[in-house]
Amino acid sequence: MGDFLHSFFDIHQILAVLPSLLGEGLRNTLIIASLALVLGLVVGLLLALLLISPRWWLRLPARVYVDVFRGLPAIVTVSLIGIGLPSAGVRLFGQSPMGYAILAVGLINAAYIAEIFRSGIQSVPAGQTEAGRSLGMSHLSTQLLVVVPQGIRNVLPALANQFIVAVKESSLVYLLGLAVGERELYFIAQQAQSISYNSSSFVAAGLVYIVFTVPLTHLVNWFDKRLREGRRPTGGGGGDATAAPPPLVPVGATGFEAGA
Repeated sequence: MGDFLHSFFDIHQILAVLPSLLGEGLRNTLIIASLALVLGLVVGLLLALLLISPRWWLRLPARVYVDVFRGLPAIVTVSLIGIGLPSAGVRLFGQSPMGYAILAVGLINAAYIAEIFRSGIQSVPAGQTEAGRSLGMSHLSTQLLVVVPQGIRNVLPALANQFIVAVKESSLVYLLGLAVGERELYFIAQQAQSISYNSSSFVAAGLVYIVFTVPLTHLVNWFDKRLREGRRPTGGGGGDATAAPPPLVPVGATGFEAGA
């Protein structure tokens, strides 16, 4: 029992590694996750628009991308991008592994975000598209100005949850050998463990992940519940002050009106 406690709950080891975890580790983890999520949102939205395109030759490459990046283990994708690209002479970010880490995690998240956006966009009633087209808008303009904004609102909790996933997936970039100053939580813990052969540093890193992600998870669940309650119809003829307002569609070039 004593050996077990010493291996996983050595207070001196935890206190020794905690400043690096809370300073350098947490900062770089959030940088990687945040920038990767921004990249994932941009690429994911583009992929979602291609996935719902009526033209098969636009849907096909988007579907292949989503299936490949969702099918590959994240650790394989990180290795292919962070190690494979520089080895092949494709040095997009010079010698800095941080850029490759953000690119890898961002492209992984883009595949999942694309499906989130697609489901959100397709959940918008077809009448919204018809209303936009009846105003003389093109299919693309209708999607971008009418359907997509409503679809994004429908999936905001799922997108927030994807950020939590990106935070945890950032631990895989330790494979790229981040330099001092660029290390994330797991890499710092792994280096400390390799020196002391004590797993308490991993426990400390796990605690930091938990303290950050668990409250954020509950916040996302609360936000999702509020959105669902806001969209819940009420019985009788009375209105509900908390109900979501009807969606808006563009009217000419000057204003908006409530959608059907």
